[in-house]
Amino acid sequence: MPGRDPRGTRGRRTAPAAARHDDRRRTFPAPEPLTGTQPASSWWGHAWVEALEDTALDQARLTRGRAYAGRGLVDSITITPGRVTAYVHGSRPRPYRTEIRLRTLGDDEWADLLAAVAARPEHIAALLDKDVPHVLASVADLLPAAGDLIPDCSCPDDGFPCKHAAALCYQTGRLLDQDPLVLFLMRGMGERELLAAISQRNVTRSAAQRASDAGTFPTVDIREVLARGPLPMLPPPFPLPAAPGRPPAYPQAPDAPDPLALDLLATEATARAHALLTTGVDPIAPLTAWQDAVRLAAAHPGSGLTASSRALYRELAAATGRTPTTIARAVAAWRQGGSSALTVLESAWDPPAGPFDRARPALVAAGFPDFRPRDNHLSTATLQLRYGRDGLWYGYESDAGRDDWWPRGTPNSDPVEVLNTLLGG
Repeated sequence: MPGRDPRGTRGRRTAPAAARHDDRRRTFPAPEPLTGTQPASSWWGHAWVEALEDTALDQARLTRGRAYAGRGLVDSITITPGRVTAYVHGSRPRPYRTEIRLRTLGDDEWADLLAAVAARPEHIAALLDKDVPHVLASVADLLPAAGDLIPDCSCPDDGFPCKHAAALCYQTGRLLDQDPLVLFLMRGMGERELLAAISQRNVTRSAAQRASDAGTFPTVDIREVLARGPLPMLPPPFPLPAAPGRPPAYPQAPDAPDPLALDLLATEATARAHALLTTGVDPIAPLTAWQDAVRLAAAHPGSGLTASSRALYRELAAATGRTPTTIARAVAAWRQGGSSALTVLESAWDPPAGPFDRARPALVAAGFPDFRPRDNHLSTATLQLRYGRDGLWYGYESDAGRDDWWPRGTPNSDPVEVLNTLLGG
């Protein structure tokens, strides 16, 4: 790669290995680049895309957003009730936090929709087969119409939508093609909650039908049961579950804590308790209070100094004596490589001769002669490689002329591979 400019194209964030499932918060891997002439293939996917296109004030931004989706610049997509969130790469080193908001359904609307699904077995079969019957769309506002989708982005473009939001919208249409139950999550009900509600209505309807067919049920006087003698011993306790339980769904209410934050803390508590019961080891015990705060913030959906996480970072900053920017940078490091990456971010050191000294000749041979050493760092104006005590290299980026380094990419024992990841190679 002779002559390649390290200040060139920025690479994509590495996608998770698999989709992360949570009933009211699901994160899907970074989608493949958009191809073909249609951004969605299902009728409900088309309805999603058309809802934003029909509201767009600038068709040119839609075209650029379609191009961004075609270049694979949309990172992993997180779906929560009323919100679709992703990082979308643009011209700057750090990606923009982009989201699309929509209204969640009210209790009466859910009651009508669930009743319509449970009333016909073929509707349940269609949903389980990843299909959405057209009749369900007319029962409640399951599918968005023009004006229902509200885009927002941390970029400076005030277009409606900007190209980053348009790219996210197009990739979300493809996501809906693959899993239409995500529509129900967007409107406020997770997959497990949805299937449980449908099942409950089926049981109620079946019981009512049997009662109607058989008349009154026979009864037994409780005094006769007690007169038969002592009750048998209780059965032994259930064995420990194979996985932690799921917390309840927390509603959004005025002046109440953030339901996603409550869900996050409850999920963390159940996972920690399950580990203690099954292994006798507390997985959080080795961490300092600061490391645990960063770990929790890194598990929170979304990151960066944007609307949904500013409050969390401000609270953590007040509790730990740091600034929100420091916490955001620490979160980026934790997502890069856990506690080891956080140590690399916060501690410079003088590495012994060996892999660190061999890194510069390897970079020169690969066409990158401009890196200069300092402590355990090799730097250009916009790129930096940091050597950790674990023998791995960690990538960093900064805007030219600023000493503002942010973790990027995946750690690797080969500095050239880390640099190629930063440059998208």
